Amino acid sequence: MAVEDLIAELKRRRVFRVVVGYGLVAFAVLQVIEPIQHGLHLPDALLTYLVVALVAGFPVTVMLAWAFDVTSGGIKRTPPTPGAPRSLRGLKLQATLLGLGLLAAAPGLAWYFLRTRGSAGASTDAPPAVPAQLPSIAVLPFTDMSAQHDQEYFSDGIAEEILNALAQLEGLQIAGRTSSFSFKGSRDDLREIGRKLSVANVLEGSVRTSGARVRVTAQLIKVADGFHLWSQTFDRDVTDIFAVQDEIARAVVGALKVKLLAGEGRVAKERRSSSPEAYAEYLKGRQFQRSGTLEGHRDAIAAYRRAIERDPGYAPPRAWLGLAQAAYWSLAGVPSVAAFEEYEREARPEADKAIALAPDLADGHLSRGWLRVTFAWEWAGAKADLDRAREISPGDPDVLLRISLLLAAVGHLPEAIALARTALDRDPLSTLGAFFLGSFYNAAGQHALARAVLEKALAAAPGAGFVARELAFTELYEGNPAAALERFAQHPQPAVRKYGKAMALHSLGQTEESQQILELFIAENGKDLAYQVAEVFAWRADLDHAFEWLERARSGHDTGLRIVKYDRLLQAVRGDKRYAAFLQKMNLPAD
Repeated sequence: MAVEDLIAELKRRRVFRVVVGYGLVAFAVLQVIEPIQHGLHLPDALLTYLVVALVAGFPVTVMLAWAFDVTSGGIKRTPPTPGAPRSLRGLKLQATLLGLGLLAAAPGLAWYFLRTRGSAGASTDAPPAVPAQLPSIAVLPFTDMSAQHDQEYFSDGIAEEILNALAQLEGLQIAGRTSSFSFKGSRDDLREIGRKLSVANVLEGSVRTSGARVRVTAQLIKVADGFHLWSQTFDRDVTDIFAVQDEIARAVVGALKVKLLAGEGRVAKERRSSSPEAYAEYLKGRQFQRSGTLEGHRDAIAAYRRAIERDPGYAPPRAWLGLAQAAYWSLAGVPSVAAFEEYEREARPEADKAIALAPDLADGHLSRGWLRVTFAWEWAGAKADLDRAREISPGDPDVLLRISLLLAAVGHLPEAIALARTALDRDPLSTLGAFFLGSFYNAAGQHALARAVLEKALAAAPGAGFVARELAFTELYEGNPAAALERFAQHPQPAVRKYGKAMALHSLGQTEESQQILELFIAENGKDLAYQVAEVFAWRADLDHAFEWLERARSGHDTGLRIVKYDRLLQAVRGDKRYAAFLQKMNLPAD
């Protein structure tokens, strides 16, 4: 059969015209169906099935175009060409046309099946951080659009309140605040933000205040294609800001089709103030507290107290909680008997007050549980508080992280590692999460995993001194004292530089210089950092001095003792009979 004969017959039967028309119609259908799919929230698989159907229909269309013709009298069978060769007739010709159609459709079908198979293979090598069955979202900090641009604390506060409300839902995967707020002021594309945070959706917005009025604009965006799933603008009095936060949270739940569990009908449950001034002072306190400095914590305490003065009935619960947290962080750097007494006098009653005012607020239980772990060593009470916080806010990575520390503190290291990994998956840019997980890996002897987590965190946050310190310890554990010495020498904190160098020099055999640095460290910091002195002696396997300083740390209520059961630096003391007696004094179970 000559090729030119076949082409001529295809033209006569208008097959080429039908093929072009089929292509145009298929393209138009795909253009129309995609926005309809997004607008009606139809499954993503719908588009895939439609593409496969169009590709598979192509050879069928070619066959029908050959066999039939559309005329003014209706659809009729196309007559054969007079005198045409027999090769253009019958089953042989139909088989030829079917083969051509399948050949044309083959690239599309191959692409579909190879892509599907490739995606499945890729998922085994790099499983997504977010389970496919759960809708996922990151709440980005809202933009301050006020005239003076001095309401950042207010716009951040609104975004964080919405995030906290959504974290109470088990059917929704929430990126942690540390990670989502790291994009504040960023010009990163939403696709890139979604990739970094392992989320499929982003909530962003803006806040503009003018006197007693506030305008909040919020929009929920699907990061894969930038499609707006929902958006709305609210013009309200400042006193209605809590209602706006609730409406936005409920709209997100509706747009993502999150299935609420029993008892989750209300998104936000904590008591709220009727005083805009009290709420503003509370938000200012939270902003001060995030600075992480001693001065910032003191400014936060003052702001929280002003909030309480303006609305003693409301208090607000979160203001009492903020007082407890700020008091803790202002004391944590100075572990001493005086600090513990201050905790008992100030931070503990304030946490109790926050829980009494709002027992359904996870933050209160989280704060008191953390204080119990750090200062009071009340392990059972801490577990009760942290379990309650998780029950209220199961999606909060900060809650999971604090529970992981408690698990490690009482000796359940594998469970601590698993939970810390989950927390870091949900808050992937959290340096604190990376530090916890890295220290747990080191405690378990998995130093390569620790190094990978810590190096990634330090690259993202070069100023994270606690991460740099744990990475220097990793060098010690792996038998690289020279590298550890270099890292300790570059550490920003003088105290860490000294006791770290004392350990590294001892491992290098420079015992005399190591002793000189240790004596200097004890003279300068022995009163407040007794636990670190014990670590140095334990690393040297000087057990008598190690237990002497451990007892000093316990008498001084040193906050470092919360890691005593999994601290790799204390490995040498664990075979000594005095170790079990020391754990008993700490109310900790034996190894």
